[in-house]
Amino acid sequence: MASPAADDYLKTVFAHTEWQPTPITPSQLAAKLGIAPSSVTEMVKKLAAAGLVSHVPYGAVRLTDDGEQRALAIIRRHRLIETWLVREFDYAWDEVHDEAEVLEHTISDRLLEGIDARLGRPRFDPHGDAIPDASGRIEREPFVLLADAAAGHSGRVLRVDDRDPELLRTLESAGLAIGGEAVVIPDGLRLGGTDVVLPDAASEVVWLSA
Repeated sequence: MASPAADDYLKTVFAHTEWQPTPITPSQLAAKLGIAPSSVTEMVKKLAAAGLVSHVPYGAVRLTDDGEQRALAIIRRHRLIETWLVREFDYAWDEVHDEAEVLEHTISDRLLEGIDARLGRPRFDPHGDAIPDASGRIEREPFVLLADAAAGHSGRVLRVDDRDPELLRTLESAGLAIGGEAVVIPDGLRLGGTDVVLPDAASEVVWLSA
């Protein structure tokens, strides 16, 4: 099961429960990967046979301990590469996801270690996602999704989902930045003392410190 396709499945299963507790279903996995449900069913069977996921028919897909360690390894690659592209090559945060999707499967462990050292062992990528260390440890502080935060809640912007480049650009233009202080207001956030109305979709892609 040493293949880019298998790694993409494991990474997607892990990422689904990284910021919320409900495990992923095969149909959700198919939608996220843009793959036919029948293809997902076959791959999940192969991953289960390899001891990387647990799954019962029509049930959720969960990583085993081995599957989680493998997922963390590929996620480490992806997030370090995104950070490297932003810091060293002046990529914008809405431009790095697709590049990292390709490069994560091609660079050597030696180069990855060099990138990590050059960047000063960063703990978070440009979108606020935690970067696992070389042993697979990952740190994350208590958080709340913007959609679940009450008006008046004050916290730092911890993370913004990176899958919609256009929405990322909109949020950046509004002044939203990882680590910035924010106060929840109806229909948006107060950023730097300015009330900013955000698109409806923002409530499902922005996380604040709890």
